[in-house]
Amino acid sequence: MSVSQPQTSVAQRAPNVPVGAHVLSDSAMLGVGGLRLQTSVRLRWFAVAGQTLAVCLVHFGLGFAVPIGMCLAAIALSTWVNIFLRLAYPTTYRLSTRLASVLLAYDAVQLAALLFLTGGIDNPFIFLLVAPVTVSAATLPLYPTLALGALAGAVCLSLIRWHLPMPWATGAELVLPLVYRWGVAVSVLATMAFLALYAFRLAKESRQMSAALAAAESILAREQQLHALDGLAAAAAHELGTPLATITVVAKELGRSVPPDSPMAEDFALLQSQAVRCREILQKLTRSPSEKDPLHGQLTVMQLIEEAAAPYLRLKSRVVIQAPDQHDRDNAEPLGERRPGVIYGVGNLIENAIDFANTEVRVFGRWTAQDVIITISDDGPGFAADVMDTLGDPFVTTRSTRSRAAKEAGASAGLGLGFFIAKTLLERSGARLSLDNRPKPQTGAVVTITWSRAAFVGANVPNRWRIIGSRQDQPRST
Repeated sequence: MSVSQPQTSVAQRAPNVPVGAHVLSDSAMLGVGGLRLQTSVRLRWFAVAGQTLAVCLVHFGLGFAVPIGMCLAAIALSTWVNIFLRLAYPTTYRLSTRLASVLLAYDAVQLAALLFLTGGIDNPFIFLLVAPVTVSAATLPLYPTLALGALAGAVCLSLIRWHLPMPWATGAELVLPLVYRWGVAVSVLATMAFLALYAFRLAKESRQMSAALAAAESILAREQQLHALDGLAAAAAHELGTPLATITVVAKELGRSVPPDSPMAEDFALLQSQAVRCREILQKLTRSPSEKDPLHGQLTVMQLIEEAAAPYLRLKSRVVIQAPDQHDRDNAEPLGERRPGVIYGVGNLIENAIDFANTEVRVFGRWTAQDVIITISDDGPGFAADVMDTLGDPFVTTRSTRSRAAKEAGASAGLGLGFFIAKTLLERSGARLSLDNRPKPQTGAVVTITWSRAAFVGANVPNRWRIIGSRQDQPRST
């Protein structure tokens, strides 16, 4: 069995994977798809409309004494800011982190000015200070969000003491106890912190998932390109058929026109034989995969394991492929079409096991009448308890616990995308993955891949797998 060179990391294997999926930080990913100018302007128009309606309703509708001139001036300033942004930038412009932070800080200060004019902390609209911080948490990096949160918090606390009287009925004054004002301020700060943290986590996980899915899709696209080569080869064979037939006919006629003892007779005979050989090669290219090589169009369970493990058999850590026991052999071995995604996924898990193993990795394949199971185990440190439940999510990695041998080899820490991509590809084929550690006193991790027999051979996966039968139903190619 020929063995190719060891595979490289996910980033090296897929140079077309989006850069953000591998090497960009959160802030860099935000810079690519940050807050849009149109979103910022629309939110500010909504705030302008709401502020104008509230001020006019309180002053003209309820008849409360409101410094209407200064309030409308503060609102008009936001109107001019929106007009300036519309004139200065195109609608599709995405704000830089600095400009977005400045605009959100302005929104907080402008709202604080209105609150100062209308009762400060006593104003029930004090909770609107949470909005700019929440928007920042969802669209901007951590440090600008922390700075904006500190600004909003300082504004909120300052409004406890410094503010104009709360607009109220003529001849009456609303005076709330100081303890109540502090309680409102603490409530605002707590709400601000909770919503900002929640929005930040949701946005971060969404960005990471998008980047990881983009990496997985790029891997799949590269595998599909390999499949497309069969179609290109058939098209090339069809196009080359006519000129090759012409060459064959001309070579035969020229061969007849020269004497048998001529020095050119041997050359014409060689030309005819090579033309025949080219025709045979083109005929092979135009055959279907099952016709030209059944072993390359179909895979049994053990052949799948052998092909996935082949690139790693010459590495320092020994890879042991265990054959099934007699009970499994009593059942016909399942046979399905070759799927590059499945081979890639199993190979990636074997590579991860080798990366963490001290001396040995065992790959055990077995099957029953209902299931097909592949178990990959190593003798490394095993899975850490704190990542056992989240391993398989994008950007979750255990590289900090890699084996001493891997550290001495100078291997770098990973980003957690390799396991995510392998898990995604295998689950698309109908597999289930389970993670565990070897029972004590043994050490090491155990990854179990389980398909239902029908899913492995393709009964439940239309247009992807086709039921071919068992090994006993098919002739073995030698």
